[in-house]
Amino acid sequence: MSERELNPLASEKPFSFLSLKPCDLSKCDRRQIKEYFENTYRLDEGLYSAVIHAHDVYKCPDRLRLPLIFYMGHTASLYVNKLLLAGLITKRVHRTFEAMFETGVDEMSWDDTENYRLGGAYKWPDLEDVLEYRKQVHDLVINVIDSAAPELPVTVDSPWWSVFMGMEHERIHLETSSVLLRQLPVTMLKRPLNWHYGPKCADTPAGPNELIFVPEGEVTLGKPENFPSYGWDNEYGSVNLKVPEFEGSKYLITNREFLGFVQAGAYSRQDLWTKEGWEWVQFRQAQHPTFWVCSNGCKSGCGSALSTYSHCTLPADELTAQEPYKYRAIFDVLDMPWDWPVDVNYHEAKAFCMWKGPEYRLPTEAEHHRMRGDEPLSRNVSCDPIFKEDYPANINLKYGSSTPVNLFPPTSLGFYDMYGNVWEWVEDQFNGLPGFKTTYFYNDFSTPCFDGRHTMIMGGSWISTGDEASRFARFSFRRHFFQHLGFRLVRSSKDTPVRLCKAEVFIPGAGVIDNPVTVPRMNPAFSLVESTNTQFQYETQEKLTGQLEREYGQPDYDNILEVVREKAAMTCAAEKDVSALVFGCGTGRSSFLLTTMCDKVVGIDYCGSLH
Repeated sequence: MSERELNPLASEKPFSFLSLKPCDLSKCDRRQIKEYFENTYRLDEGLYSAVIHAHDVYKCPDRLRLPLIFYMGHTASLYVNKLLLAGLITKRVHRTFEAMFETGVDEMSWDDTENYRLGGAYKWPDLEDVLEYRKQVHDLVINVIDSAAPELPVTVDSPWWSVFMGMEHERIHLETSSVLLRQLPVTMLKRPLNWHYGPKCADTPAGPNELIFVPEGEVTLGKPENFPSYGWDNEYGSVNLKVPEFEGSKYLITNREFLGFVQAGAYSRQDLWTKEGWEWVQFRQAQHPTFWVCSNGCKSGCGSALSTYSHCTLPADELTAQEPYKYRAIFDVLDMPWDWPVDVNYHEAKAFCMWKGPEYRLPTEAEHHRMRGDEPLSRNVSCDPIFKEDYPANINLKYGSSTPVNLFPPTSLGFYDMYGNVWEWVEDQFNGLPGFKTTYFYNDFSTPCFDGRHTMIMGGSWISTGDEASRFARFSFRRHFFQHLGFRLVRSSKDTPVRLCKAEVFIPGAGVIDNPVTVPRMNPAFSLVESTNTQFQYETQEKLTGQLEREYGQPDYDNILEVVREKAAMTCAAEKDVSALVFGCGTGRSSFLLTTMCDKVVGIDYCGSLH
């Protein structure tokens, strides 16, 4: 592929970035479903139209994420894989692509090994072939929608749930891919014609970021199963929580506020950081937020061919004492919008809290709900902000960037940007709610992240659309991860109403890694909740010891092995080149027994720590 070959999407007619509201699953018709699908598909492709040259979709904006070409194919392949599971189609579109693009990566830590698919030796398909595949999948989904109307209401047990799953999955990747584009060199991008950044300032300055008192109250977390909109599995279930009184900052922390932290030398002060956070600072050699731009050649997080790239290469004369940094928006470097919220990872947010004083921390999921002051829940979608007409918040691509923290009106309690602008880090670790259950369409969407190492984010961002911008949305990222994601402060002298995930997660080659609690005033009896991923419960040392005792210390297991041995001996006597496959092999005693008779034995177990 020529380095000058243009991205075919860049030459298409201008894309629209108007995002539609989701479908009301109690009364949507085929026309509405089709419009929402077309809108979803075009938004995604419109984002990628910003990449100027075709060969740059093979670049890796983040050393621990896959190249852009993967995500272009991934969102399309999921439609096929889920519609097949649902029985809405009976044939694949492209078996190779549907295997290649099925699964992304979820690195264990910031210093994890680069995925082998980032290397130059891995052969990704031509962009033209991937775009043709996307067209074929588009036509397939349209045909499914045109062929039969769904039985209403569409629920999690309906085959049509898979159609909405595909659309909401693509909208998630619209957001995460926008972050990858934001990490690419700006020379590789051209802002699309209809993409409009938000205003740099509101009509009046934001002013002091005061703390607002919130009285004690109760919240209910969880989405009713009969609510007529699409939801991911982790949204369902329910828990009632008592929230003690607290104070919260009325605004998200702005770039201006965070500048004080940077200029105080906080990135070189180990005392402000958690152990994990300081290790991240040292590895990344961070000196300021990743989307701030200076002239010092700061280390970027790009991978593969871009591993030496730095976006901090401004001429020194472009910066002044009053304007020491510029700001990397998705497609351009802008003058620093000081009243926009700062974009940071969890480690940086926690360090800022410590810098402000030991009495400060991040909010919890329950406190975030208290600050939102949502209208009472009903069975009508109109109680969810994403379904409202022109809801006063920076969500659903109202702008193509963040906006001043005081641009939109506050909640009834006085808090700004409880929905939209940027996501907010909270203290809770991601976990299912009581009553959590998966769906067979996507039984591992949430559960791998119920590991105590994925921290929750709340509220959505400017590019959150569909379910992501819902009042019920519950998402998470690893603590070193970057997104359009910031934070606000909370102060309280009461117990912290936080839910931390109790999980002993075994990592091959490393074992169970320490995961210390960093939340102040936590009540362990209330706050430590067993992971709802049952696999992690199977990974504990206690379970391993029990399995060893069963296999090597209980007579009934010897009886089972004798039956296995007799069956294997009969087969081996009659056949040559006999292979055996052992499901649930545990610590391997049965597999080792079979090696004395079979030519090849493969043992598979649900638990990594047993091997």
